[in-house]
Amino acid sequence: MNREEDGTCSLHIEASTNDDDGNYTIMAANPQGRISCSGHLMVQSIPVRGRISTIQPHRTRPRVPEGDKEAVQERFFRPYFLQAPGDMVAHEGRLCRLDCKVSGLPTPELTWLLNGKPVLPDGTHKMLVRETGVHSLLIDPLTQNDAGTYTCLATNKTGQNSFSLELTVVAKEVKKAPMFLEKLQNCGVPEGYPVRLECRVVGMPPPIFFWKKDNETIPSNRDRMSMHQDTTGYVCLLIQPAKKADAGWYTLSAKNEAGIVSCTARLDIYAQWHRQIPQQIKLRPGGSRYSNLTTQGLDIFSTFPTTESPMLFSSPSQKVVESEEL
Repeated sequence: MNREEDGTCSLHIEASTNDDDGNYTIMAANPQGRISCSGHLMVQSIPVRGRISTIQPHRTRPRVPEGDKEAVQERFFRPYFLQAPGDMVAHEGRLCRLDCKVSGLPTPELTWLLNGKPVLPDGTHKMLVRETGVHSLLIDPLTQNDAGTYTCLATNKTGQNSFSLELTVVAKEVKKAPMFLEKLQNCGVPEGYPVRLECRVVGMPPPIFFWKKDNETIPSNRDRMSMHQDTTGYVCLLIQPAKKADAGWYTLSAKNEAGIVSCTARLDIYAQWHRQIPQQIKLRPGGSRYSNLTTQGLDIFSTFPTTESPMLFSSPSQKVVESEEL
């Protein structure tokens, strides 16, 4: 075993024998990882050529001893897979390729089996052989019926060899256009208050959202505005605090590979009004009947009797005190 300065590694066998026939693997490793590669060595016997006597002057056919005849030994090799795929996971509707490389003398014939039944070439299944000797089983497009255990048999006159793998087919993604479960609603808030424009949208694959105000796209980094969404389809545009300039028509568009939908709502911003604290009613002194008006509301029925009641005229001498507001 030698290793050169340029990284070349070699394994030398001075006199190979039939025992040296087989698969060889070299592995290189360091703290960051390791790699390996393999190759198959086939040892062939050198044909033994005997001496043939020269032709005699007479025309009689020369007799050549049996031991001096040319003895050519032909050797056969059992199929051996130099390259074979492992278990695979592929997506429905896409191309799937199973590659392998096999050695052997004479050249082996390959047969593919799915769950023990032969895979026959048709419109979606093709068997190819490249110049490099790589055999491929192409499946295009892949369907759920192609899932299962694949076995590749390599056969020649000396015998056969095989490998198996499990192919799992991931179901094709169902595409659904976006759909609103809850649409935007018109709303109005006083200036300076926060406001939420929210709705719920579902679709497959999950849609991408675009917000617009009066047909102009709202950037994600606009001051006082933030956009939110979650995996349940909830979408929200939060404005805090709201200003008069925020009033207008807002549109949310949801788009995926299957389609696009939109909904629009009106946002109104009201000017804030300040509550005025009513001034206390000033009463003239001596108004015993109206003395409690400063602490409780005016009761018309108790303060001003109806015309059917004679109390208003029964005491003409009773003084009526009016407030300055009246």
